[in-house]
Amino acid sequence: MKILSWFLVFFGICGLVGVRMLEDRIFYDPFLNYFHEADQLLAFPGFEWGKLVASHLFRFVLNLIFSCIIIHFMFRNKEWTIQGAVLISIIFVITFPIYLYCISDQFEIGYLFSFYMRRFVIQPIILLLIIPLFYYRKQILLKNITQD
Repeated sequence: MKILSWFLVFFGICGLVGVRMLEDRIFYDPFLNYFHEADQLLAFPGFEWGKLVASHLFRFVLNLIFSCIIIHFMFRNKEWTIQGAVLISIIFVITFPIYLYCISDQFEIGYLFSFYMRRFVIQPIILLLIIPLFYYRKQILLKNITQD
């Protein structure tokens, strides 16, 4: 059973990597090249609000699914998986409107600020905090069990 769990964790990681590798083919994001070039003097790209928002929401859902697979099969705890999904969703709900404001302001608020807001929207960065948090939590619970 443990081998299957680690295989599914690996599947979740491959899913996140696949989302990242195929981002230019499966998502509508005219800002990929804009930020990839890292040149603030490039012309602000034209875009369609509806397609952009829908694409980011679709990407969020894919990242959330693969992140939940990783969390669930690493810790085999349904409650923690739900907590991880809620934490990831909270970060998205906070950062997505900020990023959309940055776009509407044509990144006048700041190029780097907009760049990092975009990172929180399109990448599951919070997963890098959740995994150590839950690992520490698991160790504390195991320590308390052995002390009783």
